[in-house]
Amino acid sequence: MSTLTLKGTYWVTVRQYRRTLWLAGALVVLALAVIGGLRIWDLQYPDLRIENRYGVVSDDNRAYGVLRFAVEQLSTGLVLLPLLVGALVAGPLIAREYESGTYKLSLTQSVSPAAWLRAKLLTATAAALLTTLALMAVFRIGWGRTSGTWALHWAGRGPYEATGVVLVAYLLAAVAVGALLGLLIRRALVAMAATGLVMGIVLLVVGAFRWSFLPVQTITGPAGPALSLPHSVDSLTMESGLLTATGARFDERICWEEAARTPGTDHTMGLWGKVEAQCQARNGVTGQYIDFHPQSHFWPTQLIETGIVLALAALAAFAAFRVLRARHP
Repeated sequence: MSTLTLKGTYWVTVRQYRRTLWLAGALVVLALAVIGGLRIWDLQYPDLRIENRYGVVSDDNRAYGVLRFAVEQLSTGLVLLPLLVGALVAGPLIAREYESGTYKLSLTQSVSPAAWLRAKLLTATAAALLTTLALMAVFRIGWGRTSGTWALHWAGRGPYEATGVVLVAYLLAAVAVGALLGLLIRRALVAMAATGLVMGIVLLVVGAFRWSFLPVQTITGPAGPALSLPHSVDSLTMESGLLTATGARFDERICWEEAARTPGTDHTMGLWGKVEAQCQARNGVTGQYIDFHPQSHFWPTQLIETGIVLALAALAAFAAFRVLRARHP
């Protein structure tokens, strides 16, 4: 049992930030109480019928709408969690130690600078991962009921991070980036703001390109009624449009602009569609297409993105220890 007891710098770090750890635990308990309670409430109202593999909710079931809202908010919170973790590491954990000078006391207790920083980062990482994994488990309780509905698609921002492994990589990157900026800036509030900004940029940039990692799949069909994907609920549509007889993609805006310029289309019923159809026929439009990602692209995309973010985390951690060594040889 004694081997499991925290010692030295690890014990000091946990002792210093025990209130933050208790707050993280309370957050998990609160999320479980809310999502779990709403899920139990929702179970009291059987669905009317099944359509497209999803239940049609009874009009009396007010719990379902509240559950959807809670799950959506939790997914948003999980996306923003790396920003919070990075800011806490950069500010209270690292920069404040330099700002107040308390790091000097630690370094006089037969603790090397590298061991001091390593203890802080490992403690922060363990706490952040345990909290995040618990919140992801709570999210799953509600996700099983609400997945596939508006704003809760498997590829959407929030559910994508909360149901995969990429969120763990972002947390590790946040800890490493927070440590690096905390060591460089040494001012708590400035370091927290800088870390939040950097991690926000990383989340936005990588998230904007994630669906470019794998090539899209394409289905085509004749012009006319809109195409539908074989499994539309399980697919992510990236682009759709028209095709000419040669197979080239046709810019629909050409015909929209022509219809908009034609007098009378704004008040004559059916005229807009007639002008648009004539324009498409004149330009040789014969078919249509949809570019999409099937749900089978979820895990390959997750693993590619995780690798990219972990590489960033490793680079930031390496730089943090190099900065520490340069300032405390």
